Amino acid sequence: MTQARVAVSEWTKLRSLRSTRWSLFVTLLLTIGIGLLACTVFAARWPHLGVEDRLRFVLNPLRINLAGVGLAQLSIGVLGVLVISGEYTTGMIRSTFCAVPKRLPVLWAKTAVFAAVTFAVSVPAVLIVFFAGQSILASRGQIPQTSFSDPGVARAVIGAALFLTVVGVFGLGLGAIVRHTAGAIVAFVGIMFVLPPLLSLLPSSWSDAINPYLPSNAADVIWSIRPDAHTLSPWAGFALFCGYAAATLAIAAVLLVRRDT
Repeated sequence: MTQARVAVSEWTKLRSLRSTRWSLFVTLLLTIGIGLLACTVFAARWPHLGVEDRLRFVLNPLRINLAGVGLAQLSIGVLGVLVISGEYTTGMIRSTFCAVPKRLPVLWAKTAVFAAVTFAVSVPAVLIVFFAGQSILASRGQIPQTSFSDPGVARAVIGAALFLTVVGVFGLGLGAIVRHTAGAIVAFVGIMFVLPPLLSLLPSSWSDAINPYLPSNAADVIWSIRPDAHTLSPWAGFALFCGYAAATLAIAAVLLVRRDT
């Protein structure tokens, strides 16, 4: 029993599950479909936009192209949860751990295989929505164009794929900790979507100090050309989010060897 063979086993599980195909399809649909729809609507509204809205677009033009990435993180995060919680639900995890008694190779294999598949799907999706979206915006003629070679653009586009990959790993870690699909999904949604708005209820001095370090806010800056002044730098924010994902995997690893199946 080697790590490579465990990885092959996890790849077989991942590609044979119907939930994998549907979740990846929804991720593609949201990333590409929502992005192209946003570009189409924005191009139609451009003549009626005010100076402030146009300036906001010029400062961060990729927010239109990558509008679907923020929604796609939900589908890929849920799939990350299902990758491991589904085995606990069906009881298949017992067979897995009988075949791999050390357990930890299973977690590492699931993480590596899922991260590779997510990144392989996300990169074409963000490249398609970038170039197709720019074509839609160029058809209007008056909208400032963004080139892939412009400063920060390549980092933001590929960063969107990296963002989705780490989001999936973060969901997988939560699924391994909670071991229950519904509970892990609630935890994921709460951390990524509910916690940031709740912090806005705090005094501004507190929320401004905490917000940049929340998982969702730290991760978002990697796919933004010009992050806001009060946020972390793109790579610092992404490194912090990777640290959150690594922390969930570390906790999951400890619990995996200490708890009964």
